[in-house]
Amino acid sequence: MISNHTNSDAEVTTSADELKQFRRLKADELVSHGDFVVNETRRFEPWVGPNGFRADSFVKPIYRKLKRTSTTAKKSL
Repeated sequence: MISNHTNSDAEVTTSADELKQFRRLKADELVSHGDFVVNETRRFEPWVGPNGFRADSFVKPIYRKLKRTSTTAKKSL
């Protein structure tokens, strides 16, 4: 028997929370392992390719994870 219902999860997109974890590389930044591209399902996936070229020389935008900083303030003595 074939079901005619639609699956809302069929088209997964990047959430706003996930977008906040990444920043788009500037044109003159060099791409390296650990960077990301957006795939066909609009999800971030690790960059698999050569290193050391400028981000603006690739067709797709390339992203880098933001560094997490501690929200705890250091106490001065």
